[in-house]
Amino acid sequence: MAIFNYQTKSMITRNRVKCAEFQKLSPFPFWGLPFPSYTSDNSHLFFHFVVFIHILTNCSSFISGILVDPGEMEKKMLFHLTILILGILSSSSMVKAEDPYKYFTWTVTYGTASPLGVPQQIILINGQFPGPKLDVVTNDNIILNLINNLDQPFLLTWNGIKQRKNSWQDGVLGTNCPIPPNSNFTYKFQPKDQIGGYTYFPSTGMHKAAGGFGAINVYARPRIPVPYAIPAGDFNLLIGDWYKSNHKGLQQYLDSGRSLPFPDGILVNGQTRTTFSGDQGQTYMFRISNMGLSTSFNFRIQGHKMKLVEVEGSNVVQNMYDSLDVHVGQSISVLVTLDQAPKDYYVVASTRFTRKILTSVSVLHYSNSQTSVSGPIPAGPTYQVHWSMQQARTIRWNLTSNAARPNPQGSFHYGTITPTRTIVLSNSANLINGKIRYAVNGVSYINADTPLKLADYFNIPGVYSMNTIQMSPNSGAATVATAVMGAALHDFLEIVFQNNEKIVQSWHLDGYDFWPVGYGSGEWSQESRKSYNLVDALTRHTVQVYPNSWSAIYVSLDNQGMWNLRSSMWERQYLGQQFYLRVYNPVKSLANEYDIPSNALLCGRAAGRRF
Repeated sequence: MAIFNYQTKSMITRNRVKCAEFQKLSPFPFWGLPFPSYTSDNSHLFFHFVVFIHILTNCSSFISGILVDPGEMEKKMLFHLTILILGILSSSSMVKAEDPYKYFTWTVTYGTASPLGVPQQIILINGQFPGPKLDVVTNDNIILNLINNLDQPFLLTWNGIKQRKNSWQDGVLGTNCPIPPNSNFTYKFQPKDQIGGYTYFPSTGMHKAAGGFGAINVYARPRIPVPYAIPAGDFNLLIGDWYKSNHKGLQQYLDSGRSLPFPDGILVNGQTRTTFSGDQGQTYMFRISNMGLSTSFNFRIQGHKMKLVEVEGSNVVQNMYDSLDVHVGQSISVLVTLDQAPKDYYVVASTRFTRKILTSVSVLHYSNSQTSVSGPIPAGPTYQVHWSMQQARTIRWNLTSNAARPNPQGSFHYGTITPTRTIVLSNSANLINGKIRYAVNGVSYINADTPLKLADYFNIPGVYSMNTIQMSPNSGAATVATAVMGAALHDFLEIVFQNNEKIVQSWHLDGYDFWPVGYGSGEWSQESRKSYNLVDALTRHTVQVYPNSWSAIYVSLDNQGMWNLRSSMWERQYLGQQFYLRVYNPVKSLANEYDIPSNALLCGRAAGRRF
């Protein structure tokens, strides 16, 4: 309907002088009326309907100015009126078919558990560790009241949910004030045009090291087909490294200028060992997410192949795998058919690219099994960076499959678009004032006292800097700053992550998914583009970068807002390996970005302001 709005406005503006007769006869001051943008009701369509009726009945000179051939006048007007009436009817039906609302109330508290055999303080949501599973359908309106009963400010972020036009709900310190102790905040957001497995977790301090995380399953709408038979059941596996120390101790350790020691173990759904039960002959979906702080893992099931079907909202080519690497912050979905003899089988996750190998062993139990697990635990790859990189290249978009919408994923030909600019980001570990800090292009991020999004809204100067972080690495000494990089709405970026360190990196971009078009060893150069996959790279929200290697992504900046680009490895994020991408259009429009929510928390230099 935006087309009709624009065309109507342009047509009337061009013929304003010719329509003096209409202005005199019109029962309302037509020229002074604003032209409405799209709303949730049909008032904008009714407005244009009335405009055309008045033109027909009162403005012959206006019509003659538009239609050179009066003989065509009736046909063209009838066409416009028919379209408008149909638009009104369809708009009415859309209002009646508004996306469903789902309401949740979550209370965050401390608890005590011994996941690694030692009692420690953990973070519970509604008394659960991990937190409740959020099962929703594409485009559901999620209204989630989060009550913070901790002794520290707290936020949840929704990892991979794109928050279309709505970075106000992203739940990171650059967009939201943290929820004070013994207070609450109600999130309001949609998984707009998304399907797949995602996660949520705390974005404040080192709370993630204590829990407060959980799974998000976004199911396709009933009328949207999925490219596989509906499985007999779903299992969510939240797997990650874990420390015996509580989150406050870990944060103090980092604040003292030291790096965290090696983790103490691996948990699966908050336990060292869990059981997944199913019926022989049935197929089950395993939704696997790396919720750890720092370590990649390899996942495998004894005696069973895994069919990879979905990765972070992309339906992918359905290859079969014996094992799969999952890096920090990433999520995958595999189908497993229980087609073996009725017994119990090992389900294994073990760390990757680490000198010491941590392993978690769970059980796949056939419902008719009378035999416990036996035999050697299946071995996974050890270091083998090249093996992992080759596997990453085999994970490709299913071009003929739809995702959340009915159109095929491959209908968007990302490889034919010329990037508007190239950004090269190099991570580094640095000593700044005698303490370990992590930086991007020589800038180590520090949180401001005021969310950047609020600073933008209230035009508060001095909160962040737009000129500290550059688009390519520099050789100068590392500095600290609240760094923001500017970009225009609808830019198409090539971003290269250059990792000259000896550990795997994992990078996440809020507000978007992107195409990982290339992985390579050594230093990236323009010649590296020859190896890009410009046909069927999948879209995802988190990409790994191997040691002394590079990864390149394409991203279409179609989502206005203030978006966090960060290391998913939480020590590195906490100590500065992040910045914000300000995707901006100077023309304010609800078509580009929603307004500040009426319940927005105000803090820092925004405290006490009115909106």
